[in-house]
Amino acid sequence: MAAKRSGRSKRGINERLQPLQEPRSEPPLSRERIVATAVELLDAQGVDGLTMRRLADRLGSGVMSLYWHVDNKEDVFDLALDSVLEYRGPPQIAQDWRGEVVHVLEDWRASMLRHPWSATLLPRRALGPNILGRLELLSKTLSRAGVADADVNIAIWSLWNYVMGATITRASFDLSDDDRAAAQQRLTRLSERYPTIERSRLLLDNDWDGAFRNGLGFLIDGLSPK
Repeated sequence: MAAKRSGRSKRGINERLQPLQEPRSEPPLSRERIVATAVELLDAQGVDGLTMRRLADRLGSGVMSLYWHVDNKEDVFDLALDSVLEYRGPPQIAQDWRGEVVHVLEDWRASMLRHPWSATLLPRRALGPNILGRLELLSKTLSRAGVADADVNIAIWSLWNYVMGATITRASFDLSDDDRAAAQQRLTRLSERYPTIERSRLLLDNDWDGAFRNGLGFLIDGLSPK
């Protein structure tokens, strides 16, 4: 009887020495998960709010664990930026080259407005495969439309500048209706100095999407082969 009690006691000790199997509360760390979490952090706190410590805390991991998957914070910025600029193409084949260009650029602007930090990062980051893919598609479409090779680069940079300028302006120009009305009233009092923009009620115009599309139409008209 004593031997049996000893055996039962030994088995109980062995069982207690086995490591506990904790339920996994988070998926395993991966580059994809790091990038997705970095985008969430950038959306919430902006460029200055992303640190490797904050990123690790959100992921529930140690900072050093991140470096098995990314090189450094600059690498995280590059990967996060490129991930939000992915282009999946129009829902249906564009009927003409103009429609394809418009869709690429409207989608590009919409992507950056969903993630306003991207507009400030893009001019000073390495160009990743998604933005390079957009530029390649635009160049190919313009060439197919008959834009001369010597003019394609001018066309691409003109479109780039238009999208970036329109996006940054929209993201930063955040006035309430009352602010707009007050600004227009001040302009009215100065109408002798600024008669044209007062008459057009420029400061009350908040049709950002319409202005973008119409302005893009003017630009594409200038790019159209004669």
